[in-house]
Amino acid sequence: MAKLVMLLVLCILPAIAMAARRGNIGKNTMVVQGSTYCDICKFGFETPESSYFIPGATVKLSCKDRKTMEEVYTDKAVSDKEGKYKFIVHDDHRDQMCDVLLVKSSDKTCSKISVGREKSRVILNHYSGIASQIRHANNMGFEKEVSDVFCSALFQKYMVDEDEDDIKNHL
Repeated sequence: MAKLVMLLVLCILPAIAMAARRGNIGKNTMVVQGSTYCDICKFGFETPESSYFIPGATVKLSCKDRKTMEEVYTDKAVSDKEGKYKFIVHDDHRDQMCDVLLVKSSDKTCSKISVGREKSRVILNHYSGIASQIRHANNMGFEKEVSDVFCSALFQKYMVDEDEDDIKNHL
């Protein structure tokens, strides 16, 4: 009897615990998540000194048929207080190209969509070799119309191998 109880404790209870940890994501469901940020200095990348996450930014998930390029699926989301957004996708989009795109910033001082950081491709099918149901989109950025005054010093910090003429031309 003790061996039977031990078998239950060692085999069945961990299986029940693992099943309970999975949460509410269904077998065919995928979660797309990412962040939106403001590039204060127009670097085209994030740094701790020159960027911050934007809460309330609107992003769009768009899937297009590979052959016709017709949009066949779309959804919108808004970033939370930490600049993070999330889409719950219940269908497999095997023969489609899916992108997350910036739509609108909630920050009036940082509302210009940063070229090259305006979209992120995501794979939304279960036959891609990705084991997780969570898909991570690259962070996407907005930028200010005019760089802040401290940006030239930061630019020199991050572009140490550039010519001084290139630095002056950038700013």
